[in-house]
Amino acid sequence: MMFGVIAALLGMTAPTPAAPDYSKAADWLCLPGRKDVCSTALATTALNPDGYGSRANSEVAGDPPIDCFYVYPTSSNDDGLNSDLKPDKGGEMLATENEFARFASVCRPFVPLYRQMTLGAVAAYATGADIKSAADLAYGDVRQAWRTYLAKYNRGRPFVLIGSSQGSLMLQQLIANEIEGKPIARQMKLAIIPGFDVFVPYRKLVGGTFKSTPLCSRPGETGCVISWNSFREKNPPPRGAMFGYAEQPGMTVGCVNPADPGARGSVPFDSYWYAMSSFPVPGGPIQWSSEGPPRTPYLRTEGLVSGKCINDGPRGYLEIHTNADPKDKRTDRVGGEVGIGGMFLPGWGMHLSNMPEVEGDLIREVGEIGASVRSRTAPRPAH
Repeated sequence: MMFGVIAALLGMTAPTPAAPDYSKAADWLCLPGRKDVCSTALATTALNPDGYGSRANSEVAGDPPIDCFYVYPTSSNDDGLNSDLKPDKGGEMLATENEFARFASVCRPFVPLYRQMTLGAVAAYATGADIKSAADLAYGDVRQAWRTYLAKYNRGRPFVLIGSSQGSLMLQQLIANEIEGKPIARQMKLAIIPGFDVFVPYRKLVGGTFKSTPLCSRPGETGCVISWNSFREKNPPPRGAMFGYAEQPGMTVGCVNPADPGARGSVPFDSYWYAMSSFPVPGGPIQWSSEGPPRTPYLRTEGLVSGKCINDGPRGYLEIHTNADPKDKRTDRVGGEVGIGGMFLPGWGMHLSNMPEVEGDLIREVGEIGASVRSRTAPRPAH
């Protein structure tokens, strides 16, 4: 019922938001060397089996050797099918803070504002509405931001692409149209694009969504894609699921374990959780520790959750297991499901936890790539 009402409202004519001008700093949510959401110190407490531990703030690298170009997920509550270029603290800014700001510790951050498809547009799509024009508008902005980044900021530097959900969809198109098969592909060290299906022929690494850009198959590999969709164990994507299920015969959904590319077994994760989240969670609100409420907005857990890639015919997903221990002090549950109207959408899995559950591992991997780049470009001592 709610989706139907939203779709009806969006059928009314809404003005198209003005186009961005990426030559102006104001149309970037994050740029290196300035005070913005990506340079904000994020207060974080370690949550260990014996309770709350040390506290720390996120940091910004002084002179990182690589760039990160990030496209944030669906997070706008603006009217109409496309957002404006005025980021909301609880929308675009919070999503970027949660998913990406910490990467500024290992790379230069570039985050364009874009006229993304709104939450209302997603609801309209779920009722069968045609939102292609809204999708094209959003991608056109991302493409223009990318071209401006290359012309104005890149200067031949290696880069990592990072997205989530709608952001991953935008980056899929960017890779297919602007990067693979072109000289710039040599500069792409990694694409981290969870939360939107990357299709590949079953048991293959490339050949569906991308013509020549493969899924990563081993730690430290570059020029490849890390993609996954999280589903709680014993709850695999159902037939026809929004994510994790390929309808085309012979195809599956690619899954790369984000903590250990190529791993076939279960891998423990280094996670960062936004403890102040208001999203509904199966079983009710989380009590993070028996010691009481969280002491900082963010918590870090190591090994609380683990993930294993599953490819079973058309299904491809990251199976999430919570390593619960009722005897220790930390929570035995984490969230991630998408809840609407008191119900959780089974075809979306743990969509909201794709990045938080493994953010620490991803930052480590991007940092290792940067260290490798620096070691190859450092001047050699004279003999």
